[in-house]
Amino acid sequence: MPAFKLRRCDRCNLYHASYVMEDPQRGKINLCTDCWNAANQELQPAAPEKTVQSALADAPRKIPRLDLQTLLAHVLGQSRAWILAHPEAALTAAQAREWKVALGRLRRGAPLPYVLGIWEFFGLEFIVTPQVLIPRPETELLVETALSSIKRPNSAIRNCMDVGTGSGCIAVALAVHAPTLALIATDISPEALAIAHANAVKHGVAGRIELYTADLLDCPALAGRRFDLLVANLPYIPTSTLRLLEVYDREPSLALDGGADGLDLIRRLLQTASAHLAPGGVLLLEIEASQGKPALELARQAFPQAKIKVLPDLSGRDRLLVIR
Repeated sequence: MPAFKLRRCDRCNLYHASYVMEDPQRGKINLCTDCWNAANQELQPAAPEKTVQSALADAPRKIPRLDLQTLLAHVLGQSRAWILAHPEAALTAAQAREWKVALGRLRRGAPLPYVLGIWEFFGLEFIVTPQVLIPRPETELLVETALSSIKRPNSAIRNCMDVGTGSGCIAVALAVHAPTLALIATDISPEALAIAHANAVKHGVAGRIELYTADLLDCPALAGRRFDLLVANLPYIPTSTLRLLEVYDREPSLALDGGADGLDLIRRLLQTASAHLAPGGVLLLEIEASQGKPALELARQAFPQAKIKVLPDLSGRDRLLVIR
């Protein structure tokens, strides 16, 4: 397990606590910045009772309605359908405070998954924080393709390495759906590995996933080790393009910035992957939609004897580089 330790806020339960305060009933508790500020406002005169309807009506119009409904459902511990069916339901004082804190973060531009602290990927719920990339639906193609390879008749795939694991969503999803698979997951960020470990524990697969801090495959613990399956969703957005996107400064650039042409890390991984890929092994790399042709060329240079192809995502755009 990585040395980096997470501290959970005792009010909103997210992993970003920064302050410690004395609570009359609970003693010392950890609070994040938003909950700390809210706690210091609790001596103000009580506000009028807030209902589901008024909470949504008073929210800023610039925030998408779906996001507001999802957030309020999370605060109340209900489904979005319940929220829509019960506009008259009253929020408790604690729920009203939590709603105010969460809405403030959303108003200031925090992505909804970071405000919720969780996000769904491949039918599983994952812990997410600003230290990791938010899992995307298009990455499910990588998991589906990996599982298809693992479950083929007479498949020899017994172990797998997830390079640049981030939240651990790929490694954990594979571990959950392939119970006999042994996995290693690496990341250059100790903070990201701490989240990956938390997600592995959450889904009961921590005992089958080894975690290592590594720059791609550069790690003493990996020396001489070969794998039947290598998977990676590395940063692949060109630097100049990233600065123009809404995601810039909202999610970690370390997990997004792929260098001048977006292929810096993919290029480096392809150059060293053969030393860690077992005979007959499979390599799966997610790519940006415009990188199909250059990624194919890089793969052919690194693996001239392999069968190589690019698979499209559901929108028909190039998304997954497959090397067998």
